[in-house]
Amino acid sequence: MPELVGAVVAAGRLCRQPQPTLTVDELTVRPWRPSDATAVVTAYRAPQIQRWHVRTMDDAEARAWVASWADRWAAETAASWAVTDAGGVLLGRTGFRSVDLAGGSAEAAYWTMPAARGRDIAARALIAVSGWMLADGGLHRLELSHSVENPASCRVATKAGYGYEGTRRQQALHSDGWHDMHLHALIAEPDQSGAIR
Repeated sequence: MPELVGAVVAAGRLCRQPQPTLTVDELTVRPWRPSDATAVVTAYRAPQIQRWHVRTMDDAEARAWVASWADRWAAETAASWAVTDAGGVLLGRTGFRSVDLAGGSAEAAYWTMPAARGRDIAARALIAVSGWMLADGGLHRLELSHSVENPASCRVATKAGYGYEGTRRQQALHSDGWHDMHLHALIAEPDQSGAIR
């Protein structure tokens, strides 16, 4: 059956270029490295990360998780970055757990190490990668969902420019039962110069 609308982003637009490293103030937002696996294990021991991301990780799982991101970039199905300080210490994660080039959309995800919270790290890193995905990646719509019980994630979404669109009732199963989820989105909108902002 013929398509009446073509793909928003042509296949190959992401994978033909290296995943970028971005600098945001004192933060480095870079592709994952095998050496990050130990810090990822530590991150997923934190109760808040476990609660909202509904998992833990042992060493082997963390190594596989970190390694998977390069493959997912190459397949153009996801994009994830490590967020570090100037010394290379892992502060958090930002990126897109899924990317749909044909539809021109992606779903954002992020977390911050407990010791790094309260410094707008998640919001600043999300702003950087969202801007890149809209302008350089060519996507049209970025979404994120978070539990209504997670006001910190709602603040990150709002600070990063993701507008609230509504509540999805009982959308996600967490360890304490079904959670309603807020839906936020950021749409590519050209400024007066024609650049995507």
